[in-house]
Amino acid sequence: MRYIAVVGGSYCSEEEEKLARQVGAEIVKKGGVVICGGGSGVMEAASAGAREAGGTVIGILPGDSTLEGNPHLSFAVSTGLGEARNAVIVKTADAVIAVGGEYGTLSEIALALKMDKPVVGLKSWSLKPPRELKKNIITAETAPQAVEKAFTP
Repeated sequence: MRYIAVVGGSYCSEEEEKLARQVGAEIVKKGGVVICGGGSGVMEAASAGAREAGGTVIGILPGDSTLEGNPHLSFAVSTGLGEARNAVIVKTADAVIAVGGEYGTLSEIALALKMDKPVVGLKSWSLKPPRELKKNIITAETAPQAVEKAFTP
């Protein structure tokens, strides 16, 4: 079983919401578990898609209460870590799919690359490192393609 983090902004466009929902459902279809920050936006859309497909969603929350999570979580983990919980999300995951995103998403991408985890970008950040690095963002054009790439070792 693979744990796939879906990261993205707490505010997102309709297109990003649709993509995140599809990503959540596709992860479940492949037998995976969705890990996310547990909040709104991309996180909530991916959670909804996964739950509608009959899957499991683990939300790693920034605050002190499990009640802060979106209503689609199977399990909520309150960390009290604020944005530092991004490291917990990435460390828990086998791979990361970034859908759209804000600066918090960028931090999750950077942490994942630093931890040598695959990162698939779907309408997300693109980075040009100052020199050749071991890992970089893998791009995808569709939700099924993003999930397939996240499941590829």
